[in-house]
Amino acid sequence: EPPSSSMSIKKVIKRDGRVVDFDPARIKNAVEKAFKATGKTGDYAEITNEVIKRLETRYTMPNIEQIQDVVEETLMDLNYPDVAKAYIIYREKRAEIRNAKMLFGIKDDLKLGINAAQVLRKRYLLRDENGNVIETPRQMFWRVARYIGLVDSLYWPRVFDKNGKQKKRKSESPRLTKSLEKLGLTYWDLDMLSRAYTRLGKQGRMKLPWKKFLNYLAENWEDVLESINRFYKLMVNLEFLPNSPTLMNSGTRLGQLSACFVLPVEDSIEGIFDAVKWMALVQQSGGGTGFSFSRLRPKGDLVGSTKGIASGPVSFMQIFDKATDVIKQGGKRRGANMGILRVDHPDITEFINAKSENKILQNFNISVAVTDSFMRAVENNDYYNLINPRTGEPVARMKARDVFDLITMNAWKSGDPGLIFIDEINRKHPVKGLGQIEATNPCGEQPLLPFESCNLGSINLTKFVENGRINWKKLEATVRLAVRFLDNVIDANKFPIKEIGETTRANRKIGLGIMGWAEMLIMLGVRYDSEEALTLAGRLMKFISEKARDESRKLGEERGSFPNFKSSIWAKKYKTMRNATLTTIAPTGTISIISGCSSSIEPLFAIAFVRNVLEGSRLLEVNKLFEDEMKKRGLYSKELMFKIARTGSIQNLTEIPEDVKNLYRTALDINPEWHVRMQAAFQRYVDNAVSKTINLQNDASPSDVKKSFLLAWKLKCKGITVYRYGSREKQVLYIGGLLKKELGKYVLAEPEFAGGCPSKEKCEY
Repeated sequence: EPPSSSMSIKKVIKRDGRVVDFDPARIKNAVEKAFKATGKTGDYAEITNEVIKRLETRYTMPNIEQIQDVVEETLMDLNYPDVAKAYIIYREKRAEIRNAKMLFGIKDDLKLGINAAQVLRKRYLLRDENGNVIETPRQMFWRVARYIGLVDSLYWPRVFDKNGKQKKRKSESPRLTKSLEKLGLTYWDLDMLSRAYTRLGKQGRMKLPWKKFLNYLAENWEDVLESINRFYKLMVNLEFLPNSPTLMNSGTRLGQLSACFVLPVEDSIEGIFDAVKWMALVQQSGGGTGFSFSRLRPKGDLVGSTKGIASGPVSFMQIFDKATDVIKQGGKRRGANMGILRVDHPDITEFINAKSENKILQNFNISVAVTDSFMRAVENNDYYNLINPRTGEPVARMKARDVFDLITMNAWKSGDPGLIFIDEINRKHPVKGLGQIEATNPCGEQPLLPFESCNLGSINLTKFVENGRINWKKLEATVRLAVRFLDNVIDANKFPIKEIGETTRANRKIGLGIMGWAEMLIMLGVRYDSEEALTLAGRLMKFISEKARDESRKLGEERGSFPNFKSSIWAKKYKTMRNATLTTIAPTGTISIISGCSSSIEPLFAIAFVRNVLEGSRLLEVNKLFEDEMKKRGLYSKELMFKIARTGSIQNLTEIPEDVKNLYRTALDINPEWHVRMQAAFQRYVDNAVSKTINLQNDASPSDVKKSFLLAWKLKCKGITVYRYGSREKQVLYIGGLLKKELGKYVLAEPEFAGGCPSKEKCEY
C-alpha cells in the first residue's frame, strides 16, 4: 500500500542503495511475525504507529537498518522484551544469510534460503558466453512465465461466445503497430510461437494469418500480460513450480521442457543403438529416460542374421550406462535412467543381481516388472514360466518365491531392484487401445508409452494452511491454474525427437503433484504415521484430482480434446478432456529446496542437520516450523539445535515435550508399513504413479523388505522402492555416528538432497 499522505516519511533506502516508497505494512508484518514467534498477540497497528512516530522525529529518509533499530527499541520500551528478542534473533539470522550469500557471490532478490539460492545459481539461472550468471531468481520466474504464458495467445482465435459465434477481438489491423522486442520478447519466444502457430495451422485450429496474429499479439499485449502475470505470481510466491527442465530451458535455444521420457528398445542391433542415440539426445536436453529391455532375446539365444549367440539384456544395458556416463545433460543435469525387465524374462536372475554383484549400471535405477500371476504364485509358493520374448514360448520354470526372495535380498543390500506392478499400471492406463505400457521414467512415478514424455509440476502445500485449516478455495484456484500452465508447456515444448513430439501431443499427459506434505500435517497438528493422516491424504488428493480433471474438461471445450480422446476411458465420462492424465506425485528434489519445503509426500528426513553448501562450507539447517515451535515454548537454543543435528531425530531427547515428538517424526522414526500405506493412500487418486521411498533403518531385515513389497501390491500401488540406510557406499545423507564407517558428528546432507532416498544414484534426479 502507498504511504499515507499525512506521514512525513515518503521514501526509504534499501540495503542495495535503491530508494523505494515507504510501506508501513512491512513494519506491521514484521511485528506480527515477532509476536507469533513467541505465541503471543498484540495491537500490531498501535505498535506500528509508535514506530512510525519515532522514525518521523529522527529521519526524513531512513534506511532499513535504522527502521529495524527503531522497531527493536519500541518493542522494548512497550514492555515486550521476549517479542523484541524474537525480532532480534530473526534479524540476526537474516543478516547471517545475507553475509553468506555475499561470500558465495549469490544475488538473490526473493529472500530464499542460502542453499536454495545456491542451487538456482549453480543449475537454473541463465549465464552469458563467459559463464557469468545474468539473471536473478525473480527474473528466471519471469522468463518462464513469459514463455509459457505466451501460449495462451495461440488459442484466442479459437474462443467462441455462448452462441457459438467467434468473439470479436480488439484489432486485426495487418500493420504491426509495436515492436515485439519492446514487449520483452526474445528470438526464442518468437521461435516457440512460430513453431506452435504452424502446427496449429496444419491442424486447422489457427484462423489468423501470421502477420495478423503478431499484430493482435502486440495490440492486445495487456491481455497477454494478464496470462503471464498469473503464471509469474504462481511461481514467484512459491505456490507451484514446474519440473526442472521447464525452469532451465524456457525461453532458451534448447527449449526442451519435459523431465520424463520412455523410449522403445527393439530386439535388433539397429533398434538397440537407435535407442542409445535417442537417449543421448533426451539426456543432453535435460530429460530422464526409461526403458524396458524385456523385448531383447535372452543370453545364449540364437541370432538369426549371423547364426551367433545373443549376449542378453544386461550386457546391452551397460552400453546405455556408459553412454549416460559421458553425457552431461545440457551442462546442468546428471544422466538418469530406469531399466525394467519383466519377471518372466529368462535373464531375470542376472538382471536382479546386476547392481549388487558387479557394481555396474550406476546410472540406472532398475525395477522388475512383476505380474499379478507372479505375485499370486509367490503367495502360494507355486512355480511360474520364463518366456523367451523372441518366440513367445516357455523355456523354463522357476519357483516364484525363490525369485521374490532374490529380489528382496538385493533390494535389502543396495536398494535395487524396485518393483513395478505392471498389471496395475495397465489396468489404470486411460488409453489402453494404444498398446501396453512397459516402462516408467527414472524415479518410477510416470508410466509412459514408447516415445511418450510428460511434464510435471508440484504444488507447495505449506502455502495453503491458514490458522490450522486448509484453504480449499485457494488450493482449487492454484490447481486449475497449474493445469493450464502444464498444458501450455506441451505446446511450448521443443521436443528432441519428432516421434516424441507426435506421441506426447496425441495424449497430452501432464503430471500435477504436491510437495510439503510433511509440513502441512505438522501445521494441521496431524501425526504422519496415523490413520488421520491417511484419511487426509485421500481427501486432499481426491480434491486435487477432481479439480484438475474438471479444468482439463474446460480446456477441452476451449482448445479441443487430446487427439486420442475418443479411444480413451474419458470418452465414456466426459464430452471433452484436454489431457489423458492429470496427476503424478514426483520426488520434487531441487524444486522443493527452492520452495523451502519438504520433498513430495516424504516425511521430514531430519529436524536439524548440517548442509554442505559450497566448496566445503557447511551450514546448520533447522526445520522452520520446529524452530518456531521451540521459540514459542522458550526452548530454543543453538546448542539444542546442534544436539538434534547429531541424529536428526528428537525422539530420544528428554528436553523435547512429548506432543512435539509426536508431530515431528522423521523418515527413519516411521515404521515401513506406514510409508507404504501413505503411498497407497495417495495412489488411489493419482492418474499416473507415486514416487516414494520406503525408508528402512540400517538394522532392518530382508523380511521387512518382503513385507513392504507384498503390502504395496495388495494396496494397489503401481510400484515400490525401498532403501535401507547405509546400504550403499555413496549417499547424499549421512547420519553422524550411526554407522562405523561414518566419522562425522552431525547429520550431513549434500546441496541437492531434499528428502526421500539418501542414495545419490537413485534419487539425485
